[in-house]
Amino acid sequence: MSKVPGDQILSSIQQRKNLDAIANPLGKLLSRQLTPLDLLPHADLREKLVELTLSGEPPGLDAETASQFQRLRTALEDKAVEDVRVVVFGGGTGLSNLIGGDSRRPIWTRKPFVGLKELFPKTRAIVCVTDDGGSTGELQKDLPLIALGDLRHVLLSSIQSVKLQTLYGLSLSQAADVVAALASLFNLRFTQRPASAAFLLAQPDVSFACLPLPLRETLARLVELLFSDPRLQPTLSRPHCLGNLILAAAIFAEIPQSYGSVELLGRPELQAEALILALGSLATSLGAGELAVLPCTVTQALLSVLYSNGVEVMGEYKSGYAQRGYPVDHVFVEFCDKPDVSSEVLETIAEADILVLAPGSLYSSLIPIFQIPGLAAAVRQNQRALKLLVSNLWVQAGETDRSMGDVERKFHVSDLLRAYDRNIPGGTKGLFDQILCLSLKDVPASVLQRYAVEGKVPIYLDRDKVCEQGFVPIECGIFSRVALAEQGVIQHGPVHLAKVIKTLWAVFDHFKDTQEAKAQSSLLAEQVVRLFPATDKVAPEDSIHNSPKSVLSPCLRYHQIAKRLTDLATGCSRPVEGVAPKDGAGVTLNIIDQLVSSEISASILQMVENILWRHPDIPLAHLDSVRGIVCVEQDLWRRCQKWDSVFSFYDPEDGFIKIRQDQLEQEQSFEVAFLVALGQSLLGNYVRHKEMLPLTIDSIALGKVYHLFLRPVRERNCWFSDTELRTYLELSRMLPVSGAADHFTRVINGEEGFTPPGLLMGLNYAWYLDNRFASHVEYKMAVMKVAPSGLIPEQRKMLGRRKRLVTFFREVVFRKLQRDPLFPHAL
Repeated sequence: MSKVPGDQILSSIQQRKNLDAIANPLGKLLSRQLTPLDLLPHADLREKLVELTLSGEPPGLDAETASQFQRLRTALEDKAVEDVRVVVFGGGTGLSNLIGGDSRRPIWTRKPFVGLKELFPKTRAIVCVTDDGGSTGELQKDLPLIALGDLRHVLLSSIQSVKLQTLYGLSLSQAADVVAALASLFNLRFTQRPASAAFLLAQPDVSFACLPLPLRETLARLVELLFSDPRLQPTLSRPHCLGNLILAAAIFAEIPQSYGSVELLGRPELQAEALILALGSLATSLGAGELAVLPCTVTQALLSVLYSNGVEVMGEYKSGYAQRGYPVDHVFVEFCDKPDVSSEVLETIAEADILVLAPGSLYSSLIPIFQIPGLAAAVRQNQRALKLLVSNLWVQAGETDRSMGDVERKFHVSDLLRAYDRNIPGGTKGLFDQILCLSLKDVPASVLQRYAVEGKVPIYLDRDKVCEQGFVPIECGIFSRVALAEQGVIQHGPVHLAKVIKTLWAVFDHFKDTQEAKAQSSLLAEQVVRLFPATDKVAPEDSIHNSPKSVLSPCLRYHQIAKRLTDLATGCSRPVEGVAPKDGAGVTLNIIDQLVSSEISASILQMVENILWRHPDIPLAHLDSVRGIVCVEQDLWRRCQKWDSVFSFYDPEDGFIKIRQDQLEQEQSFEVAFLVALGQSLLGNYVRHKEMLPLTIDSIALGKVYHLFLRPVRERNCWFSDTELRTYLELSRMLPVSGAADHFTRVINGEEGFTPPGLLMGLNYAWYLDNRFASHVEYKMAVMKVAPSGLIPEQRKMLGRRKRLVTFFREVVFRKLQRDPLFPHAL
């Protein structure tokens, strides 16, 4: 018979004592016929214990009862958790705030040692890496790296006082000074290329000299590497957050200089190894712990968003500021290579005692993490851990779930769960058991009103439905009182959240081992099966990423954009001889390459580069028919503007985009003009002849007929196949003439206006990429927001045409994969 080690016996005895310390006073309080625990709000015992931890015992108690409450609270607070392994999933602000406070805020340095990391020293973060905005996006132009911004953010928040003090022999106040100096360094931003590493480290806002010498030497070496490593040097010419560059330098310090950015794209295993090594080394030096922060995947990935109107666009940053006016239907992750999860991440999940899903953006925080193959399964396989979801406090307008059929209805926690169910392979089953929800009774009405004006809707707890879905809601005051008092904002409080999680861990064994809890779980599981109708199914576990990589690495795409623009500039270096100004085009003035050395030419090229980068949905092959860009002075612009205010078009005869010169004055105006013309260019030279003829019957002028004759297929230079082109023409309400295959017509009533197929293509192209760019199309598409009526059959026809047009642009124009309506898995 094997002998049990002494330390295990002592540990078991200590755990028994801890449990008794809680069970004894708890049992005495529960033994009374009218238990004093009824004086605490809420019905669930766990909620009562959380309330006791956060607010103390209720007032007006007799001495003995007060003593039992105090003993119970002390036992909950004194629960030993130094060796409890906590893993937190999330991204950005929500994750960092839960672990140790929002390290990007200037006030964070006043109390940097709070949150889960201080109560649970063995806390680790698994971070979402699909962000593509700000400094992160700029970095991906030059380097084939996953998104680093949130990793840097969480890394700072994970610094622990004890580790920092032990590592460098500091007092607590000195450790706080070091954290303040690190925050000033890692959060430093610049917009112009710095002269040197010394210049950066000597910035007035950076307290570099306050750092311990070993740490100072480590960081100085990494900043110097930005200037000495030719792979990193281009990053200095872009606007950046220095902390992101320091992390990038730490990664590239692990990669031989013989591997450039392009070569690294073919060596994903080299990137992955360097990333984990760099994160571990930097986290150790900063006092966070070697594996304190890990990426959810080591593979570059982008987020795609499918709205309920059928529009699908790529980019987390772009979706964040979009104003689509339609709820999100699904989101999914597009990988640049075969998705890979590090062994460190999987081992961390398997060994965890507590698994926490942090709050964050509804569709761009947790869902992308659990769409990564293997991660959701790893969480489900750990069946011994306490599993918690920290519910969001708010839902941002424009991000609401498709279940919001009635826009006047409140958004509920059950809606949040259904959104997760549809977007996470296998649904929420096994990912969490308890849900921490904000108690809105503690939030001032004035704050709720102000947030409503800002487009933020609180998430209301619908307890009965959440219980029916198989989860235990824990309603409590998990917001920061300090943030409310000082800034008038409601956000998760790291101190309160840490206390709540510790309390739930302290009584976890008590609830886990009761037969009543097991029976209740079984009953709830049966209810879950009956709850969801067929139209609200859970996404299958194998419903994602069985296909090969579908998107280019952002770094490679950026290089291809630059090459395209170079070819555009050098390929049209002189006026096209023998081509007279076209009707409506005015006089050809400035072919872009005639101004290569001028400021205006550089400005145009930069704006086009920004547009193509900002819209990763645009296939670069859309530029195939564009030979250059021509600017036309305003007084020489001859294009008829009777029916529209579009000051650009594509000329199929010379292959140039023509833009009125005043559209260059504002980047957004230029963007609209360029996108409309680029969309028109996809039709190429499809028209052989077009004309508008009067429609007269019995000498009565009824209107006009627009005639369009297609060029023979063999003579066309067109993005679309013949079948696709004809489909589009019919969607634009052009009618094929019987017996004349290449002849289409459209009748225009009286003096009404008319949007011809070319212009309609351009307007829809711009609208699809960003609906703010084409209010004319947005107006026409608004019919999809109105429930069809049986009274007006034409409304149903119109609705069908709009849906088919959106589908055409999604699947044909932008070549998006056809997706299953239940879940965004490519068919």
